[in-house]
Amino acid sequence: MEQLIECVPNFSEGVDLNIIKQITNEIESVEGVKLLNVDPGKATNRTVVTFIGNPVQVIEAAYLAIKKAGELIDMSQHKGEHPRMGATDVCPLIPISNISMEETAQYAKQLAKRVGEELGIPVYLYEEAQTNKNRSNLSVIRNGEYEGFFKKIKLPEWAPDFGPDEFDVKRGATVIGARDFLVAYNVNLNTTSTRRANSVAFDVREAGRVVREGNPITGKIVLNPDGKPKFTPGTLKSVKAIGWFIEEYGIAQISMNLTNINVTPVHIAFDEVCKKAAERGIRVTGSELVGLIPLKAMLDAGKYFLKKQQRSLGVSENELIKIAVKSMGLDELSPFKAEERIIEYLLKSANDSKLVNMSLAAFADETASESPAPGGGSIAAYVGSLGISLATMVANLSSHKKGWDERWELYSAWAEKGQMLKDQLMKLVDADTAAFNKIMIALGLPKATDDEKKIRNNAIQEATKFAIEVPFRVMQLSFDSMEIIRAMAEQGNPNSVSDAGVGALCARSAVMGAFMNVRINAAGYHDQEFVKYIVAEGRNIEEKTVAAENEILKIVNQKIGV
Repeated sequence: MEQLIECVPNFSEGVDLNIIKQITNEIESVEGVKLLNVDPGKATNRTVVTFIGNPVQVIEAAYLAIKKAGELIDMSQHKGEHPRMGATDVCPLIPISNISMEETAQYAKQLAKRVGEELGIPVYLYEEAQTNKNRSNLSVIRNGEYEGFFKKIKLPEWAPDFGPDEFDVKRGATVIGARDFLVAYNVNLNTTSTRRANSVAFDVREAGRVVREGNPITGKIVLNPDGKPKFTPGTLKSVKAIGWFIEEYGIAQISMNLTNINVTPVHIAFDEVCKKAAERGIRVTGSELVGLIPLKAMLDAGKYFLKKQQRSLGVSENELIKIAVKSMGLDELSPFKAEERIIEYLLKSANDSKLVNMSLAAFADETASESPAPGGGSIAAYVGSLGISLATMVANLSSHKKGWDERWELYSAWAEKGQMLKDQLMKLVDADTAAFNKIMIALGLPKATDDEKKIRNNAIQEATKFAIEVPFRVMQLSFDSMEIIRAMAEQGNPNSVSDAGVGALCARSAVMGAFMNVRINAAGYHDQEFVKYIVAEGRNIEEKTVAAENEILKIVNQKIGV
């Protein structure tokens, strides 16, 4: 499996789009690197860029971008709302897939060393790449900002990790490190007061605020025994926050870095800011995402707000995202485009879901064409998805039925299970066609020599096994859906009992149709032990499915009564 890391450099330019484009062109020049997002901010005069690839590709692209930013950005002329100390202010590497944090930190050190030695830019390591924990925090490193670093860099304790100990007037200094996935998130307030916004920020951020004697604002700072200021922690763990005024929008914001969204998710941060702002007579009007966010974070937010409404959580992915966006006002300042903001959506290939993205008419036309794919296997998967979709609909209708409010969680749980099965079956619509195409590609391999024949035969067998496993998975999932369909026939909204019945018919058809595909593909597979096992398991699933269908239809017909 390929190792993937993400890089999120912040460049001190948010106005001149030509400069930003020249920097991102350097990133895109590296083969294998995918540019995911470019997010310029005029008020902050700062652009957050996100790209992904294998580690070697990523650090090459990062190096080129840092070099170009140093050529184009003059920090002596820079003005902006956000704290900054260099043309490339900060450049974190984030482990995404098949790579440890320790390995990612080593790549960060490689990049930092190269930037320091070859470009002559002072470089500081931070977070997991920094062994000295007294200078691993970004805000501590950046304290004093660009203007203060001319003196700070001369202090022995603040000598850079790489590069010269002379501050660069034009390029400043750069911070490079390795960290977990961070969500940059701003909450909008109905005030123009930076001081009021800061008060809310101090209420929620993990570091909290300095303890003072007497007056909490002007009183003497209380010191710990070590001579350092004493702090009262804020209410949110793994959250950094400051308040600022954004001239572009004419509002104050709470600007937050959520450093561990497993500890403090976006929706919890939003609600807590709402609470603390209200205590100070301030209203939250919306929020703003800077850069990218994992899909799970958006889905969790959607479920959180639906639960507060006592609504079923078993709705589609798109609906959960819509609820999250509207609940947190993520579209207040600009449209929230999921396809540009959610990291998994940006990594999707258009070919991954070619069939399921078609209209119903286009899918039917494609099936009816002279092409052999999509065929019965894809149709079986689709029919199975329709069957469980009907049962999920009954669950959602039941959770929202007047007079059944005390039972909404029961039906919500069924609907969530149904959505999960539906999503998996939908993926198999394209997977079955992909399995067929794999066989065709294998059959087209050369066979002139003995070695070529061997390679071709192995490829055919591998593709054939995949073509057996996909419809078998359709069988398993469609049978699993019978439990939900039966529950909805027995307990669901009586007005929708016929929908549960149709769902049972679809699930049965999906199982039987998929089993035909298992058997016909198994006929060409050489491992007879595997064939014997898979066919026996398939027959067992088919028999249990038919029995379940008969039981469900009996319930449905009794309730219909006519």
